[in-house]
Amino acid sequence: MEYLEFKITCNQDFTEILIAELAEVGFDSFLETDDGVEAYIQEDLFDREAYDQVIQQYHEAAEISVVEGKMPKVNWNEEWEKHYDPISIGKEVYVRASFHAPKEDVKYDILINPKMSFGTGHHATTYLMLSHQLEVSHEGKSMIDIGSGTGILAIMAHKLGANHIEAFDIDNWCVENGNENFELNGMNKVKMGHGTIREVNPKGPFDIVMANINKNVLLDEMEIYVSLMKPDANLFLSGFYEHDIPDLQYRAESLGLRLKGQKVKDNWAAIVFERG
Repeated sequence: MEYLEFKITCNQDFTEILIAELAEVGFDSFLETDDGVEAYIQEDLFDREAYDQVIQQYHEAAEISVVEGKMPKVNWNEEWEKHYDPISIGKEVYVRASFHAPKEDVKYDILINPKMSFGTGHHATTYLMLSHQLEVSHEGKSMIDIGSGTGILAIMAHKLGANHIEAFDIDNWCVENGNENFELNGMNKVKMGHGTIREVNPKGPFDIVMANINKNVLLDEMEIYVSLMKPDANLFLSGFYEHDIPDLQYRAESLGLRLKGQKVKDNWAAIVFERG
């Protein structure tokens, strides 16, 4: 499997936007750098026209320049060790790779060996979802993580006391990486599934349903999410911008949910709904 490499130099304010836009057109791996972002995609999945549209859209405003190449086979753990720093969420959560020392004064220590997967806690949407999780009781509850990536939200649910956890992703690499991360965090009984929500067809119902994907997918699948919710269950959504909140809120409320809370970081948003 050969990966194409795009070293993108850009205005730092646009880094996360470009990551989100490129993820929409098939890119599945990113490294943020001091100059911008390095983006990777399997050669056989690359759509030149879709890629060009994204770059052209932000070219002038973000002052973009790109160096293209083909990625040689590398040790991804070594690459991540060069670029990956631990993150803290308040004084409660510390997300680190196995090559970082633990902190003794945090309540929840999460181990992530990110490899090429999305969802390390560095992106605003993951950070916001983790923050929301800290405010909702998980003890003894069931949880499903839709589009799980590295599995970090499922791991957080485990740390918070959830007793039944399911997770899946459409990307094979994420599934492999997620299962490794589950084992690192003592979740040997949880195995990440592969496919879309319609392909996986989870049965539920769940106390907590989480999806950090993108606006269009969330709107398309929200009726399925609601069908998986127990009475009084919570639905956590992210992967969209602050200005998208009204569209998602309208759709959720039309399905009988009520807004419970919302958070915003770097123009990204995460919202929590409750089923009545």
